[in-house]
Amino acid sequence: MPTLKHFSPNPRILAVLAAMGLAALPARAGIVLSQAVVDILPSGAIAQDIDIWNDGTEVSYVTVEPAEIVSPGHPGETRTPITDPGIGGLLVTPQRLILQPGEHKLIRIAAIVPRGATDRIYRVAVKPVAGPVSAPVTALKLLIGYDVLVIYRPARPTVNVVGERSGNVLTLRNAGNSNVEVYEGRQCNPARPTVCVTLPAKRLYAGQVWQQTLAMAGPVDYRIAQGAQSTQQRF
Repeated sequence: MPTLKHFSPNPRILAVLAAMGLAALPARAGIVLSQAVVDILPSGAIAQDIDIWNDGTEVSYVTVEPAEIVSPGHPGETRTPITDPGIGGLLVTPQRLILQPGEHKLIRIAAIVPRGATDRIYRVAVKPVAGPVSAPVTALKLLIGYDVLVIYRPARPTVNVVGERSGNVLTLRNAGNSNVEVYEGRQCNPARPTVCVTLPAKRLYAGQVWQQTLAMAGPVDYRIAQGAQSTQQRF
């Protein structure tokens, strides 16, 4: 079993707070996941495992709740809990775990329907369940959960990010059939090329449009990634 002592909670985490009075002493109860994004590529296995580890000093009771994200990244985005994997398309097992301090277990995530024309996007909430707090004074128990992103790519994913400039507004649109990560954004002053600013990053789902206001008129460079493949693009 791999050692996960160097893992820390991914920035894409879901914080779940169970407050029991005003805190004087925190009671530590933590779980750690080996990954927070599961990308089911056409060339890869349709089932992947996440290693979950209890790095706390108490027993952890954990629930695992899969849901499909409908219209991801769009104004009408909704989260639909999966009660029937045959309909939802994703099988997640187990959905309840008990982890002793220091114990590792595996959560298996498997796509069980044919690939579609575009991505199917899921979230799997991995959440500790609050137990009793034992402390000589009033305590706060902080429970950290994860909202794992699961991407089920189409059989032939395409990358096509289209950019338009209107004044100081940059509009990016994902015209492909699969989501991409837009990151390492950079814009430099045309009159002073050494003066540059860093631009925000974003995951852009198929059909999604993203606008941002720029500070200057120079070209914008972004790295566009789909899975492990990435290219540099200028807008």
